[in-house]
Formats: sequence, C-alpha cells, structure tokens
Amino acid sequence: MLELDMVSAGYGAVVAVRDITMRIDQGEFVALIGSNGAGKSTILRAISGLIRPMQGSIRFEGKRINGMAPHHIVRAGIAHVPEGRHVFPDLSVAENLEMGGFIWRREPAQFRAALDLVYSVFPKLAQRRTQLAGTLSGGEQQMLAIGRALMTRPRLLLLDEPSLGLAPKIVLEMFSLFARLHRTTGLTILLVEQLAALTLEYTQRGYVLERGEIRLADSSAALRANPRVQQIYLGA
Repeated sequence: MLELDMVSAGYGAVVAVRDITMRIDQGEFVALIGSNGAGKSTILRAISGLIRPMQGSIRFEGKRINGMAPHHIVRAGIAHVPEGRHVFPDLSVAENLEMGGFIWRREPAQFRAALDLVYSVFPKLAQRRTQLAGTLSGGEQQMLAIGRALMTRPRLLLLDEPSLGLAPKIVLEMFSLFARLHRTTGLTILLVEQLAALTLEYTQRGYVLERGEIRLADSSAALRANPRVQQIYLGA
C-alpha cells in the first residue's frame, strides 16, 4: 500500500532523515519508534506532502505521491493527525469535523456516512457537537483531531505522537481505541510514538529510527525481545 524507497527529507539545507526505506501493506498496524528528534515526524510530513523529499520515492497504492499537494494526497486516501492535535479552538466540535470532511462538500451522502462513523467511534464527540473545541480536555481534543482525520474516510491513517500531554489512563484508552478501530474497520495505521513499550504491545510490526536512519525493522514481538530495544527504549 505505502512504499518509501531511499527517501531523504529535511528542512532547508538540513537533512533530518536519510535513505528511509519502509513498506506498509494494506490492513497493517505499524509502529515507528525512536527518541525525540530522531526524525519520526519528518517522515510523516514527507508522506502527507507537508514537506518535499530531497530524494527518493514515495508510492501509495502504486502511485508516486511525492511532489503532490497535501490536499491531493488527502483525496488519494491518506490522513495525517499531527503532533499537538491542532484543532480549531474557536470552532465547535461539529464545525471542526466539517472542516475535516471538506472533500465531501459536493457529496452529502459521503459526508453523512463519514460523520456517522466518527460519532460511532467517538460517542463523546456526538454528545459535545456544539461545544467549542478549545474548551475540551486534552483527551477529547485528541479524539476530535482523529475524528477530523477520519472524516476524509482514509485508507491510511498517520498518527503522530497521539499520547503527547495526556494522562496515563487516557493514553491507554486511546491505544485501545486505535486497536479497536484497526480491528473493526481494517484501517491501515502508521503510529509514530515515543512510548515504545506500549506501542509495540498494540502494533503488528515496527521500525526503529535513530538519528534519521532506520536501524531495525521486525515484528513488534521481536522488537520487544531485542536486547538493544529493551536497553534503549523499554528501560530494561
């Protein structure tokens, strides 16, 4: 479904990630772990078109997408939930979701189906549809950010540090929700996280990014058992 072949990307003259080669198949739940500053978010931004790769190829469902505008990549079937949530605080929950569903503005049936899915996944958002997003708790804002992405009815969901700033109990609830969403809808998910132990518990496969390069790639179970991963990321 998604293939990165020798992708290097960064900001200006600064190369943040180099020679990244990854593959994600349809229906997989894949982790990308690494320390702060390793380049995880840069990879997601390159996939979603927010930055252009300096070299290499990114293909989605067989079509080269690097160089495409971000809104065209959204239409192609990729949704990106950025680090920090970035909801529109002065808009209501419903209005935030409408912003996410902009691609269906001429297809009301598709919009309604997307909205019904979001409200079924996040009943709390349905209850608070008229509430301003800026007045929601951190966990509720994260739900809204994910719901806004789901409004595009993506085939691939990119999640960037969804645990950031959330209480441990809410983090566990969020990860359980990701697993349920993957299991019940078959949605393909690429999850970027610093919480390596929890991430590898819920995902199927993983990549370990260090200093801008992929150092390890294996099943999540094998990565949990890897002495290097245990020492650096799992606190063993």
